[in-house]
Amino acid sequence: MASMIEDLLRPENLPDPTQSVRLVQTHISLVFVGDRFVYKVKKPVNFGFLDFSTLDKRKYYCQKEIELNSRLTKDIYIGLLCVTRNKQGFKIEASPRGDIMDYAVKMRRIPEEGLMKNLFAKGTLTNRHLRRLAGVLADFHSRAATNSEIQEFGRPERFKVNTDENFQQVEPYVGITIDKKAFSTIKRWTDSFYKRHEPIFHKRIEQGKVKDGHGDLHMEHICFEKEQISIFDCIEFNDRFRYADQLADISFLLMDLDFHGGAEHARFLWNCYKDLASEEEVEDLLTFYKVYRAFVRGKVTSFQLDDQHISGVEKDKAAHIARKYFALALEYVTQ
Repeated sequence: MASMIEDLLRPENLPDPTQSVRLVQTHISLVFVGDRFVYKVKKPVNFGFLDFSTLDKRKYYCQKEIELNSRLTKDIYIGLLCVTRNKQGFKIEASPRGDIMDYAVKMRRIPEEGLMKNLFAKGTLTNRHLRRLAGVLADFHSRAATNSEIQEFGRPERFKVNTDENFQQVEPYVGITIDKKAFSTIKRWTDSFYKRHEPIFHKRIEQGKVKDGHGDLHMEHICFEKEQISIFDCIEFNDRFRYADQLADISFLLMDLDFHGGAEHARFLWNCYKDLASEEEVEDLLTFYKVYRAFVRGKVTSFQLDDQHISGVEKDKAAHIARKYFALALEYVTQ
């Protein structure tokens, strides 16, 4: 993979003219950022809940990523390209002229000044932005697909599969990114929530609130461009992370704002959204999903500590961020 990365960081090996190429890594993707376009390659990883271990699977999930993200974007996802290799090395091509080694999703580069995370960081994220966003999300959730299969994922015993998996996968990081007491406290609170609030899960199913949502709704995945709001990078790799109560979607964004010091923004967004989505008396369940989201972010950030392609400095930074996410989850359950 190192040689592929090295080759694809050369502008001449990308399909569109660009003066420079920058690499952004996540625990599951390599993202090559050019001047006008972005090319996203899935890493050959298998975390159990996510399996990109074969070429066919990576192709399938690239195609699914393009399809699912068309729900909340108009012109960002352009198509599927091939990562090829010949004697000269690796290239990304629309029409392969070498052996197909992998696949890439081609995307229009989003103006970074319009990203919600950057607007927030600069102090230019306004109530108007949040009110418009609440409208987009409420409309999306009202139209999002649901059926008997999707609704099953709103049952407490089905959603508990997600939280049980989280605790199991975080156990190796106890004492590293989360201390034992915090881990036990969050797990005990989560497990008891299912018992104490079981009826509300069933009520939400009856109300039609369990939908095929976004699944990864945080500030890095939202862009404001003039009068258009684009929401991208939804979960494509595991349906059960999208099939959930719509509160599981909005809670992620609220948690993200809290994490970055935007509690007032979070409250305003929630108040706008709950009015538009006709949400009443769901504060306890909202907190449950915020705990879940903070814990998931702590988990996936912890995974970077085992990524051989990430430097020691980056791993130290990831560990610090993971600790902050777990601390926020603990704050939610003890407040």
